[in-house]
Amino acid sequence: MKVFWLAVGLVLILEGLGPMLAPRGWREMVSQLSRQNDQTLRRIGGCLVVAGGVIAYIMFNRL
Repeated sequence: MKVFWLAVGLVLILEGLGPMLAPRGWREMVSQLSRQNDQTLRRIGGCLVVAGGVIAYIMFNRL
């Protein structure tokens, strides 16, 4: 359970860096994403899930 909360904390840190460091660029990116159709957003989300899964798999197998 500790690892889960560590992962959540790291995700929040990474997600917060965009609006903290480059608010205008982040707002433009979110605006562009909101104009995409559902299928494109699903593909983007799927790619992110797969990439996260691969990274997690690699990191847990290295420990």
